[in-house]
Amino acid sequence: MMHISQPSVSRLIADLERAVGFSLFLRSGRGLTPTVEAKAFYQGVEGMFAGVDRLQELARAISTTRSGVITIGTIQSIATIEVPKAVNTIYRRLPEINFMIQSRNTPAILDAVQMHQLDIGIVGRQPPYDGVEVLFQITAPYVCLMPEAHELADRSGLVDLELLAETEEFATFGGAFPDSMMSIESSLAQKMQKRSRLSATNMPLAASLVRETGVLAIADPFSAEQAVLMGGVVFRPIKQDLKYHVSIIAPGRDRLSLAALEFVEVLSGQLSKRVSDIKRYRSSRHS
Repeated sequence: MMHISQPSVSRLIADLERAVGFSLFLRSGRGLTPTVEAKAFYQGVEGMFAGVDRLQELARAISTTRSGVITIGTIQSIATIEVPKAVNTIYRRLPEINFMIQSRNTPAILDAVQMHQLDIGIVGRQPPYDGVEVLFQITAPYVCLMPEAHELADRSGLVDLELLAETEEFATFGGAFPDSMMSIESSLAQKMQKRSRLSATNMPLAASLVRETGVLAIADPFSAEQAVLMGGVVFRPIKQDLKYHVSIIAPGRDRLSLAALEFVEVLSGQLSKRVSDIKRYRSSRHS
């Protein structure tokens, strides 16, 4: 339609992005999808009879203010430490951005993202998910949460759940262990359930039970860190390879502003570093 080659179009797009100061397209497979900012700028281009000066002012405003609201739904394990830390990074960098943050369970977050009630969801279940786009996913090893006065607390090496299930009592979640999430063998799960008189529906409550009663609990590392900060408990890596899944989802990448994408990038980096530290710690205890 323009009677010029594709490389020439690419150069023109790059020149325009440098001129306006923000990205115009996101790569989607082999194609391109316009950003939220590009759509806003395009609306201004349509009214170009207002003059080139007006378009320059619009480009400057979009590039510098990036105003708007980012709505986030997060599971409890990520809500207390990781999400506030990532929010603070964007909060300081972009003073025009407002945040609305809710703590829900994974099914509720999935429903809200699918219905476009949330921009971003942080969920704790293994993909696939229907009707959403996965922006980031990672797995982290579960750990064993125990009272800081427990005889195992200061020992080195990995904790073997097969051995602990013979002597220790455990707090479970809803009367069971999440087999599909933890990849735990059913025989081991049954042994641990038989030694459980306590059941909790969330990790903060389980940590409080560990602190007060002296029982043990299997926890994801993010919740375990929250529990340690509350005091009275510690965690140790376990021998069994039990995996905790965390994903960041959205209705679609093309529906997110650059500020929202920045938040996803910051949070993804934090989670990656945290999991890397946990795995390094687990390896050092194993050796």
